[in-house]
Amino acid sequence: MAIDLTTLLPKRDDTFVGTMARGLVGSEILRIAAEIRELTAQGRKVCNLTVGDFSPREFPIPTALGEGIARALQAGETNYPPSDGVLDLRQSVQRFYERSLGLKYPLEGIVIAGGARPIIYGTYRTVLNEGDTVIYPVPSWNNNHYAHMMGAKSTEVVTLADQGFMPTVEQLAPLFPSARLLCLCSPLNPTGTMISPEALKAICERIVAENQGRKARGQAPLILMYDQIYWTLSAGQSKHVTPVELVPEMAHYTVFVDGISKSFAATGVRVGWGVGPPAIISRMRDVIGHVGAWAPKAEQIAVARALEDVEGTARFMKTMKHRVEERLEALYQGFEKMRAAGLPVRAISPQGAIYLSVQFDLVGKAGLKTNDEIRKRLLEKASFAVVPFQAFGLKDDTGWFRLSVGAVSLEEIQEALPRVEAVLRSVQGGA
Repeated sequence: MAIDLTTLLPKRDDTFVGTMARGLVGSEILRIAAEIRELTAQGRKVCNLTVGDFSPREFPIPTALGEGIARALQAGETNYPPSDGVLDLRQSVQRFYERSLGLKYPLEGIVIAGGARPIIYGTYRTVLNEGDTVIYPVPSWNNNHYAHMMGAKSTEVVTLADQGFMPTVEQLAPLFPSARLLCLCSPLNPTGTMISPEALKAICERIVAENQGRKARGQAPLILMYDQIYWTLSAGQSKHVTPVELVPEMAHYTVFVDGISKSFAATGVRVGWGVGPPAIISRMRDVIGHVGAWAPKAEQIAVARALEDVEGTARFMKTMKHRVEERLEALYQGFEKMRAAGLPVRAISPQGAIYLSVQFDLVGKAGLKTNDEIRKRLLEKASFAVVPFQAFGLKDDTGWFRLSVGAVSLEEIQEALPRVEAVLRSVQGGA
């Protein structure tokens, strides 16, 4: 007879856990996503713009990648991979960066992991000591949580919509002397905006100057973690740039976060990589190895082959980029028409990633006081699900939201926009 533990064991008791876990805040995005899943399970049709993920129905992975994974599994590639990744994949990433970004890194500067998250965690864990200072802009994705897990001091830089929610050198440079790690992301999750070459170059030049002084004083350098997981999904005329191409000396101080999660719509395949100075990457390999955060071997072998199929990869990325852009553009044009009609909404023109930044300027109208109340009104009255910027570290109720297009069809967007317009008109009228 089984021992029934379902009622015996408490669901939560903080005396069982340490202070780090006790203070770790759960994901607001996942909480909202769970709410949407519950609604859809009840039969409600929702235009779900919450999750930074792809619906396989709307964005399937490359056929050759799926077939390659199946072949590798059938061939018995199911044992441990090397701690820094399968050699073929590291060489493929090396050639991919040389071919696409004009950057040829030594193999010792490339490590493979189970997606981009272990690379972010690995960077924090490898570079920082407890109590070190991390600089990052808000809104941004999960830096606050990683800093908490490391026991690091967070220096948050609040960015502005008029600057595309990107930090400026004037904001950042005065903070450099006390910091050990600077975290930037472009294209940016959650905003879908990209840093300009001029702004990034100015920031990098100040990092180099800071580190020259530190080297003379025998101090550890300031490291830049540059998350470019969305770089293949630039929109319109926007051009992705890297710190190293703009200021070559930054090769000593830059760790790239990258992988196939977004470029191949393969979030569940879990293959990512870190690229940077071997002095950092070799230590990160050990961190990732000790927590078992490597990517499965069969997937690594298949991704290596996919990256070597230059023409096939280019075709897939071109098609995918077009399909992402048409969804972003449909949302943007829809909101522009509403704004032109005098409704309280504005959006930033799509620049990259799978996100659109939209401000529903409804705080103080029809009894709405917070972003979360706006979110609930849109969900309840328009079946339109979005995520407030509070989920990305921005504390004020400014009406700004992230809209993610990876899990919706163009038809769903077109059907939802009139419902949203009706809500805006109702709120503007005081209802």
